Amino acid sequence: MTTTPTTPSNNTHLSPAFPGRAPWGTANKLRAWQQAAMDAYLERQPRDFLAVATPGAGKTTFALTLASWLLHHHVVQQVTVVAPTEHLKKQWAEAAARVGIKLDPEYSAGPLSKEYHGIAVTYAGVGVRPMLHRNRVEQRKTLVILDEIHHAGDSRSWGEACQEAFEPATKRLALTGTPFRSDTNPIPFVEYAEDSEGVRRSVADYTYGYGDALANGVVRPVIFLSYSGNMRWRTKAGDEIEARLGEPMTKDAISQAWRTALDPRGEWMPAVLRAADRRLVEVRKAVPDAGGLVIAADQDSARAYAKLLREITGAKPTVVLSDDTGASQRIDDFRHSEDRWMVAVRMVSEGVDVPRLAVGVYATTVSTPLFFAQAVGRFVRSRRRGETASVFVPTIPTLLTFANEMEVERDHVLDKPRKGDDEDPYAEEADLLKEAEQEQDEDTGDQEQLPFEALESDAVFDRVMYDGAEFGMQAHPGSEEEQDYLGIPGLLEPDQVQMLLQKRQARQISHSRKKPDEEADLLEVPADRRPVVTHKELLAKRKELNTLVSAYTHQSGKPHGVIHNELRRACGGPPSAEATAGQIEARIAKVREWATRMH
Repeated sequence: MTTTPTTPSNNTHLSPAFPGRAPWGTANKLRAWQQAAMDAYLERQPRDFLAVATPGAGKTTFALTLASWLLHHHVVQQVTVVAPTEHLKKQWAEAAARVGIKLDPEYSAGPLSKEYHGIAVTYAGVGVRPMLHRNRVEQRKTLVILDEIHHAGDSRSWGEACQEAFEPATKRLALTGTPFRSDTNPIPFVEYAEDSEGVRRSVADYTYGYGDALANGVVRPVIFLSYSGNMRWRTKAGDEIEARLGEPMTKDAISQAWRTALDPRGEWMPAVLRAADRRLVEVRKAVPDAGGLVIAADQDSARAYAKLLREITGAKPTVVLSDDTGASQRIDDFRHSEDRWMVAVRMVSEGVDVPRLAVGVYATTVSTPLFFAQAVGRFVRSRRRGETASVFVPTIPTLLTFANEMEVERDHVLDKPRKGDDEDPYAEEADLLKEAEQEQDEDTGDQEQLPFEALESDAVFDRVMYDGAEFGMQAHPGSEEEQDYLGIPGLLEPDQVQMLLQKRQARQISHSRKKPDEEADLLEVPADRRPVVTHKELLAKRKELNTLVSAYTHQSGKPHGVIHNELRRACGGPPSAEATAGQIEARIAKVREWATRMH
């Protein structure tokens, strides 16, 4: 077999580094992190190498450059790429062809045609025939590239199949762009080490996080726009409940309010889709081909959202319902078009490479850090200097936490923390896996309950989150105040985004002060003074305040009641039993300040 691979030093076919930020002053070299990862690999040339790089950073380019080097130097004779989906399998084959490596994405069995340097398969495909792939790997020296390797832990059978198929491989390169898994299924070929608390965590050979990528201009800054609103629903027990997104609620109530918001028959989704489309129109003034993606929970919702978008925009959006051949083609068509919107069911979001996506709507109730990071990863791929990404989310505590922690790098944790079920961050992913593994006709004992029913919803612009900070007061959809944030220019440097958001908030506060009090029908308090917490977190804050007041009682000699009254006078608001999380946080800060002064 003759190969025509390129090497890191002469490679001109790979996707360019960011012009103006290219590490060596030219656009046809590797990005600095890709070269550093290559150097780290070539220094040791290990059998297993795990590269963790934020979505949009260029993991494919790094992997194919390394594959070229290994083929060129006869370290390996063939390449096998394992990807999560059919669409990504084809995407890998196309990317490899551009650098002179021919992969067969349609391979099913038997000898491989001489024209190919290897194959691209899915984890599901390996799961069906692990021995077929093991035989191929045993016959010739093979590099196995495991893309988004956390999928090898999606089910025990997939993990075992990967282990069986690729254990004899000469070299294995594992790639991921997200905090691995939210459950504790071990990932094949990943090394784990115990931390100081005895918890085993994954060990990466090279890590390139979102914070670094943002600083290097490799990914776009992300602006999160959060929407609250009143929700009304009927529970399975037949009770009608009304609540406002963002108010302290139990875990079950948050889940039901969230589902009510996403119901296409309410007012919340149409209002948010209108806002997202207005944002996209603004972005397209500077970036004419910018596109939007709605990530839906299921096929029925996806169709309903597509119908709403058609009514809002007058144009039919692209709808991707499942990972079939037609879906892959629709994604490709959308990628190369200038159409405005695509609606996809949640599982299509991972790894879908449509660099022009700039505006997203997170319209699914999946709340694991893994999925959220993958979803946001669809919008961060940078093409030109100054592009920003905007993602619309409901005001849900977990989502706001993820949005504010975009730059936090995570490892895969193999051992569950020793906490109660309520505090188990892995519980939801475990439930999702359990649900996915159930037989369709399995009796789950829910037949006697009434179905959950969303009754009505409305939307209120709540806040903007950017770079760990929160901006804005609440505003009605369609108002000037909302448009202030939706109308932020589509091309901005990261520091300009921060400055503009601060100016918008200052203007909003100034307008609010000029209005008569009776016109204030929404909570006119800046976002940083309105923390979004669960009912449980609010109780914890009250407990913290009481503990601090007790400590200050011993210091000052004043009774508890006197201190609480002084705190109310200093900070404003009702008694602590009725105070909001923001008011309690202000009192916590104040009593700490008093205690520090007394030292």
